[in-house]
Amino acid sequence: MRKIILFTLLMGTLTAQAQTFFSGTEYGISLGGTEYFGDLNTNYGFKEIKPAVLAYTRIHLNPYISLRGSVGYTSVGYDDKYSSNPFQKERNLNFKSDIVEGLAQAEFNFFRFATGEEDSRFTPYLTGGIGAFYYNPYTTLNGTKYYLRPLGTEGQMAGYSGRKYGDVAICFPVGAGVKYWVHPGMNIGAEISDRLTTTGYLDDVHATYVGAANFPIGPPGYPNPAYLLQNRTLVTNPASTLGEAGKQRGNASTKDQYLVFVINFSFQLKVYRCPGYLKRGFMKL
Repeated sequence: MRKIILFTLLMGTLTAQAQTFFSGTEYGISLGGTEYFGDLNTNYGFKEIKPAVLAYTRIHLNPYISLRGSVGYTSVGYDDKYSSNPFQKERNLNFKSDIVEGLAQAEFNFFRFATGEEDSRFTPYLTGGIGAFYYNPYTTLNGTKYYLRPLGTEGQMAGYSGRKYGDVAICFPVGAGVKYWVHPGMNIGAEISDRLTTTGYLDDVHATYVGAANFPIGPPGYPNPAYLLQNRTLVTNPASTLGEAGKQRGNASTKDQYLVFVINFSFQLKVYRCPGYLKRGFMKL
């Protein structure tokens, strides 16, 4: 009996003295919103903020540098009716698009950050990386939804070079955020990140009008939607000449972008050996 009691006390003492660490791999979810900027939102308005959700894994290389991979869903949209610019009001275009993205990013902490360390509890950080996203702009006409890419509203199907676009594009997320651990192994944060894209057709608007002659009108009573949607100025001004061939429809010198702002919630699992990332970050004992 005495041996059992001594063994129990010894094990209890060793367990109490054992130090708990947390894995260098973090798992989290981000919730927030998205705003698009481009040919229909040239003044960086926030009239159509859409919900955004992401799931991510963050790998700590040391307490100052980490890598993050994420997948997310959001949507974007805008309407010329929000603009105070007479040209945009007469142009009368609008769009929406779902977005599914995958990103790889690096993060650079300003301060040492390690969950469970009282004096390494908070840091602002910068982030940057590369990603790819799916998009497919659409609009509605008389209550019917039409995807714009197959309609060729800027002459993509009429032999105009450089105007065809796919449904996947590259983006470069660039942003900043803050991290804070609220309980050992449980972290929260906030981030704002701009997705700089390689396409001008996120909104299906980029170059010039190609003229109604490139779009069959369609049979009486059943007009071709491409004919109606390539030039919607006639809805706001029946005498408008804005949609004539060669006149400006979008700005071909710029690319579209979308801004994502989120709150992050994440956790790290307990381990009982000092993880390598803490050693590489000059472990505090």
